[in-house]
Amino acid sequence: MAEHIDSNRLHSDLRYRFEYVSKFLNFTSDDIAMLNTFAPIIFPIVPVITDTVYRKLFSFDITKHNFLIRNEGFEGFLPKTTSGITLDSPQMELRKDMLSMYLKRVLTQREWNDTFLQFLSHVGKIHTNQAGSASINVDHTHINALLGYLEHLLIDVLSNTDSIDEKTKRGILMAINKFFWIQNDFFTMHCFMSLKDNLISVKTPPSTKKSKCCWM
Repeated sequence: MAEHIDSNRLHSDLRYRFEYVSKFLNFTSDDIAMLNTFAPIIFPIVPVITDTVYRKLFSFDITKHNFLIRNEGFEGFLPKTTSGITLDSPQMELRKDMLSMYLKRVLTQREWNDTFLQFLSHVGKIHTNQAGSASINVDHTHINALLGYLEHLLIDVLSNTDSIDEKTKRGILMAINKFFWIQNDFFTMHCFMSLKDNLISVKTPPSTKKSKCCWM
């Protein structure tokens, strides 16, 4: 008999949504252990990975334009045009730090409790106007491409690692792939919520709240 899934709870209960997607992907504690195993391999080159990610985002005007938005808590100078933004700009360094901390937390997290799920959800939320900033609403096309590129970079590192056996390498590969689909689902969830809100013609005062260290 097919397991019943409550469609309403999928959109209102984060834990319920995660458990459904996890079951569908066969994502288990073994996959979490594989991500933990990958952590010491990837940590030494996280700065290289984050720099590579932002070089990619800088290679397209449509993604580079997102970096003209000020992060919450950032009080430094922010150029008004993309020509004034560099990879070494203070706010870009802040974003690279945020991506680095994100990768390290994901790979070291041993228990995917509600607090951690809220963290993964918030990463998706802050890239939309759902987090309170009307100026932030990154098109999911760019998010999808970013996650795919980031996954590719991690898999490339794994493929060139000789310190682990093939069985473990395969387990890590599967875990990385499943994780990114789970994270992408949280992005998708908030993107659709944002789209739905935009379709409702209700006049609301513009928010002055700034983005809290999103990647794009």
